[in-house]
Amino acid sequence: MRTRRTETGGNLAAWQARLLTPAPPEVFGAEELDGLPEPVRRHLSAAIVPGTPLARGATLTMRGSLRLGPRWLPFRAVEVLDPHVGFVWGARVGGLIAGSDQYVDGAGAMRWRLAGLLTVAQGEGPDVSRSAAGRGGAEGVWVPTALLPRYGVRWSAEDDTHVTVHHRLGDNPVDVRCTLDDDGLLRSFVLERWGDPDDTGSWGWHPFGGEITEHRTFGGLTIPARGTVGWHHGTDRWAEGEFFRFDVGSLRVPSPASPESPAAPPHHQGCETVGGDISERGGRTSERRRATSPQRRAST
Repeated sequence: MRTRRTETGGNLAAWQARLLTPAPPEVFGAEELDGLPEPVRRHLSAAIVPGTPLARGATLTMRGSLRLGPRWLPFRAVEVLDPHVGFVWGARVGGLIAGSDQYVDGAGAMRWRLAGLLTVAQGEGPDVSRSAAGRGGAEGVWVPTALLPRYGVRWSAEDDTHVTVHHRLGDNPVDVRCTLDDDGLLRSFVLERWGDPDDTGSWGWHPFGGEITEHRTFGGLTIPARGTVGWHHGTDRWAEGEFFRFDVGSLRVPSPASPESPAAPPHHQGCETVGGDISERGGRTSERRRATSPQRRAST
């Protein structure tokens, strides 16, 4: 495995070891859903194949585009994510800008450089940390097994197509309202996230969410694979708040722990860092795609 330093100051294996834990030896079965409202059971049953390891975190690769001012720039990225612990999202944007967003050890931070030399964006402190915790908690939709009750997660249901997942990242409560399609898969999501989306210098709670246009199955987990995310979701300002369009290419979870060595570090195959971001190579991931029909793309 070839390893280089990243803009985060570490390599992929180091962040995996810091943020991820091995899945327990048990696997997913219907008993994991006991006591949940029927719409939630339908959603989690659609997202998790029986026999899937009960991972809390994962490593994802993705491509897409980011809106910076009036321009959309392409990116490629890798994310190490445990929605109950934190995340590191390392990316290269537009070929020249590289860096990371993160929430680690209860603190959020962002650091971005142009050509590795000029700092173009950076941030830290209580406001950035609270905002990053909301993002990391919401991204639990990419690891459905992390949102099972065994991990301290609570679910509620308004009706057959609207459910809310309640959990915490650090000291921060995260409540994500999900709209489901006819198959029980995620169609859109929204939460109140701390931020300053209009760059006024005044932080507060604002609607933040996304629309899902395609799902893919990786290793027994059917996740949102393509979509768009941004501020002011569900309002008449959604068009100006949208800033992130993603296409997930792979998802890998830590290997399950054996009963003899439950504290073994997580193991991932075919990983390397490339330039200023983190990426994976080697190996194949079983993938099943399902496009969301135009009707299912409707707003919540």
